[in-house]
Amino acid sequence: MPRPVVEAVKAYFDLEAAWSGHGAAEREAERLGGVYGSVARLIGAAPDEIALTESATRAWQMAFYALARSLRPGDRILIGRQEYGASLVALRQVAAATGAVCEVLPATPDGPIDVAALGGMLDGRVRLIAATAIPSNGGLVNPVAEIGALARAHAIPFLLDACQMVGQRPVDVAALGCDLLAATGRKFLRGPRGTGFLYVRRAWIDQLQPAMLDHFGAPLDGHGYRLRDDARRFETYEHDHAARLGLGVAAEYALGLGLDQIAARIGVLADSLRQGIGALPGARVHDLGPDPAGLVTFTLAGQDSAAVRAALGRAGIAAGLSLHAAAPLDAEARALPPLVRLSPHVYNSEDEIGRALDVLARINRGELRP
Repeated sequence: MPRPVVEAVKAYFDLEAAWSGHGAAEREAERLGGVYGSVARLIGAAPDEIALTESATRAWQMAFYALARSLRPGDRILIGRQEYGASLVALRQVAAATGAVCEVLPATPDGPIDVAALGGMLDGRVRLIAATAIPSNGGLVNPVAEIGALARAHAIPFLLDACQMVGQRPVDVAALGCDLLAATGRKFLRGPRGTGFLYVRRAWIDQLQPAMLDHFGAPLDGHGYRLRDDARRFETYEHDHAARLGLGVAAEYALGLGLDQIAARIGVLADSLRQGIGALPGARVHDLGPDPAGLVTFTLAGQDSAAVRAALGRAGIAAGLSLHAAAPLDAEARALPPLVRLSPHVYNSEDEIGRALDVLARINRGELRP
């Protein structure tokens, strides 16, 4: 996280320690309310189209289960091959309960969703298109704007998982054509863990009732309740105020740097990593697509990926591990083993990229214990 994000979270905890939870919230009400505007500017939305959540999974679930209330037997849900494991669980649960059918969209030979094939699959029974902008298991970038254009032309709701895109590349919900978008604060946006948000296009807000409500999303009205008329109907009363403030600061920090500049810098560093890893004997880069993003995934021949990650960690290099659950359908289709993942960001230097490649070369030669 950038220093201003950390400082904002710490300062709010100090305020809570001095004035209690309610007292701190009252004193910072204006800044807390401003988080909606910061997140909205980040993706080209309006503040009333934003709901703040505890995670991207929570945001995705709130949107999906609201849509699922109207599903009937035989309805079709079209999904990308790169869907996240948590989303697949929800999709399969709802399909089993409603009789709806989940169908996986074909991919082109180089990996992205095949938009032409999608167009041929659309009919009156398609009730939802769900896709992931950039999956967790590599740098693939799906053609989400083209998918959105098709969805809009056929009046089919389009739910986009933008976890790895927000904060890494420019996002404009109008250009992407998505009706709902879920994202996290903790990845490339560099906000606190335990934050996320849901975008609901204004035209869809009144059409969707959350599967679960409380008196924040639906204030009590006499003997009944009244749903809020903005996206905050998808929120609940209790949440982490400090983390939300940090999310707002992270959004403003990214906007200040400029998303075009962030994307360009990450692209340069990720390309250097891919070229360097690809030159190692027996190494294989697993990223797909013509314009891969800043998630660099790879394996070293004869090396266990978890052990490689641990060796990188001992050398002071933060690496991730992409397991089957990151994108189960894609992992099965490509017979992927666990992958090592490096994700450079704007604060990384060319020297750090070179050092990471040097450590990987030593691991590959057996000079460093994996």
